[in-house]
Amino acid sequence: MVEVVWLTLKLATVVTLLLLALSTPLAWWLARGKSVLKPVVGALVALPIVLPPTVLGFYLLIALGPKSPLMLLLAPFGVRTLAFTFEGLVIGSLVYSLPFAVQPLRNAFMAIGDEPLEAAATLGAGKAATFWRVALPLALPGYAVAALLAFAHTIGEFGVVMMLGGGIPSETQVLSIEIYRLVESLEWDKAHQLSLLLLAFGFLAALTLLLLERRRSAPA
Repeated sequence: MVEVVWLTLKLATVVTLLLLALSTPLAWWLARGKSVLKPVVGALVALPIVLPPTVLGFYLLIALGPKSPLMLLLAPFGVRTLAFTFEGLVIGSLVYSLPFAVQPLRNAFMAIGDEPLEAAATLGAGKAATFWRVALPLALPGYAVAALLAFAHTIGEFGVVMMLGGGIPSETQVLSIEIYRLVESLEWDKAHQLSLLLLAFGFLAALTLLLLERRRSAPA
């Protein structure tokens, strides 16, 4: 059981860190860009929210399977498939949790407004300096929300990780899959223990989100 918890925490941590890095330029572009493609890209980013996890997991399984064009490109490097591997779970979780990281960051960047950025530009700051010294510090509450949502969503996901990982011990058997396995084998006591663990975590995550939102909306 300890190994399952560790693997789940490892997956959620890796996915959260990667999502914060990958979502930052995308969220900035969605918040501040002026391209006509923004609605299309925004819809694609939000698609995992409305798409059944099994559907997304099925197409990811095909995309990361041995016969996909992507794997054919990686074959010379010794990569035959990423399905049913920890790396495959990371990729699947990145796709499925993407909107839960992008949306809070996009909202945080939009909430900054134009005045701080224009003031920085007036003082001679370049685009990179303006982002790192002005936009990023002001958006830190959004980063806290994005990190918590991405972490919690990755821990609680079942459909995608089941389709893509299959529940291989020590490789892809995370908490949600382990609970399903325990219920199938009628090991109710162990299933209760893990379920209560996730229930307590979910409550703490929701409470933290509420406190962050309350602090952000409080008058200065």
